[in-house]
Amino acid sequence: MTLTLYGHPFSSYTQKALIALYEHDAAFQFRSLEDEQAKSEWRALWPISRMPLLLDDGRSVMEASVIVEYLDLRYAGPTRLLPRDPNTAIDVRFMDRFFDNYVMTPMQKIVLDSLRAHDDRDAFGVADARRALTTAYGWLNDRMKDRAWAAGEGFSLADCAAAPALFYADWAHRIDDAFPHVNAYRSRLLARPSFARAVDEARPYRAYFPLGAPDRD
Repeated sequence: MTLTLYGHPFSSYTQKALIALYEHDAAFQFRSLEDEQAKSEWRALWPISRMPLLLDDGRSVMEASVIVEYLDLRYAGPTRLLPRDPNTAIDVRFMDRFFDNYVMTPMQKIVLDSLRAHDDRDAFGVADARRALTTAYGWLNDRMKDRAWAAGEGFSLADCAAAPALFYADWAHRIDDAFPHVNAYRSRLLARPSFARAVDEARPYRAYFPLGAPDRD
């Protein structure tokens, strides 16, 4: 079987899928959307043009969370990213949605607004996004005070979502020292070999971050 992932190394959702591929030690071809031919193939496969897209022997799988679950079903490695127990899996899926909706989404609001012309910027929306991130950090800080990973002791789909979300969110809206458990969790994610690899592969593209990429990571 031939696996191909279409995406961009600097894309947070592409990194979410890459983490799962690396956790499973799956053999795959990466088609970077820096390449115009790869971009043309991707748009033909998925006119919505959202990354990433996984191609498995002609079958297209879209959306990062779905890709992670698909890999867990078809290419499972030593790390089970979605627990077999349905009740435990509910918690993992909830945390996956938490990071996508309440961390990634407001972070992207801040970043995308900075790309607009000055007269088109949404100061109210950005302030609201910053408040949302601070609220999310506070809730997560309480949750992470007695656990290693987002849904318990095992690395899971939730952590695949958390890693790029918290990585970039801290660049856009710094995680304050008042949230030590969130900062410690972010550090654990950065030390995870699968995410560390994704971060390193994206380093050449840091100039793309419109707010300026810090040197600390």
